[in-house]
Amino acid sequence: MFDAFYWPAMDIFIWGLTSMYIREATVVIPNIVMLLMTGLVFWMIVWRGQYEITVNLLEEMWNSNLVNLFTTPLTVYEWMAGVVVLGVMKMVVTISFAGILVYLLYAVNVFKFGWLILPFMALLLMFGWSVGFIVAGLIVRFGMRIQTLAWTGIYLLAPFSAIYYPVSSLPAWAQTIARLTPTSYVFEGMRSVIFTGTMDQAGLIKSVGLTIVFFVGAIGFFLLMFNQSRKTGLARLE
Repeated sequence: MFDAFYWPAMDIFIWGLTSMYIREATVVIPNIVMLLMTGLVFWMIVWRGQYEITVNLLEEMWNSNLVNLFTTPLTVYEWMAGVVVLGVMKMVVTISFAGILVYLLYAVNVFKFGWLILPFMALLLMFGWSVGFIVAGLIVRFGMRIQTLAWTGIYLLAPFSAIYYPVSSLPAWAQTIARLTPTSYVFEGMRSVIFTGTMDQAGLIKSVGLTIVFFVGAIGFFLLMFNQSRKTGLARLE
């Protein structure tokens, strides 16, 4: 029942803000199709990073294999590394396909950023992992009754990531949250490259710093939740 309200609300928030930005722009927004397609494709990186971690964990729980998995010599660190590598491989396939499809359908090259695409992708993917490990930690601690977070968790931050619109178009309170969200600086940087051909280096540095903080904190949180759950018995999660 939660989904019946959550997804319409998120779509209205995101596309409503995007529409308001386009309507209230004092000048014609150049490369509007490029702006929208770039945001869409690169948000997939964040989503893929989070999705692979949380759904991989849930699949082990659905198959009642979680206890068996961690009674083998496999350590939790190796499992974490494995899902991260798997996420990278699937992300490359997904983004390559999406980029080609966007080019064929709309003649838009979302990879026009050159070498800047590498830090952009790395930061987005690391933030996706961060959210993934936080959600996975909550699932490990509280069980499958909160498994909906595996699909909905990352989208809670989508309005504050400024995917299709500048942070300045958000309400003041939302701008504060956006400035603490690493992805907002990445998408702002992408728009800067699209509109002016230059990159806001200060914003990129802020994104790097925030992403590292989120990533380290998320790993620590997941390990804490996993160890606590292991003490009470992983079998209760299956």
